[in-house]
Amino acid sequence: MVDVRRVKLPGVGVLHTFVTADGGKVGVIAHRSGHSDLITFSDEDNTSDAAKVSLRLSEDEARTLAELLGGTQITESLTALDQIPGLSIDWFTVDYEDHIAGQPLGNTAERDIVGLTVVAVVRGESANPAPAPDFKVFPGDTLVVAGSPEKVAKAFNFFRTGEMRSKRGAADGSPGR
Repeated sequence: MVDVRRVKLPGVGVLHTFVTADGGKVGVIAHRSGHSDLITFSDEDNTSDAAKVSLRLSEDEARTLAELLGGTQITESLTALDQIPGLSIDWFTVDYEDHIAGQPLGNTAERDIVGLTVVAVVRGESANPAPAPDFKVFPGDTLVVAGSPEKVAKAFNFFRTGEMRSKRGAADGSPGR
């Protein structure tokens, strides 16, 4: 039987890891927001980035992979136990085609995302905690955000597309911000 280690990541979700027979490590971060990160890496002696892989999966993709591997919904059930009502901490990795790439971070409140905080921007091996609105974001950066799941989703949509969707616009048919 495989020894699975479970670690609570407050505000994020749950990390499950195990060591394979050949010494590799496999992990799944089940985020409270519904998506999962599948991570693999070799033993601690090998610190090469080439030996590390991280793949973000949507909820549907994670379920499909679990079904293909013969898994169950246990991760989903365990994640539900660790939820902090109204708070989600998540991260967004910036790609070249994302709207935010090459742009200053800006003020989330000015973008009608009151209640969302960019906790840090991770660049390479260093973190930039509590970045100022003029902090320039580049492809490869990871934005760590905290807020309600709805605010996090709204921010991620803005980071990807530059578009804001207001509740008013969705409800009355008028264009959003």
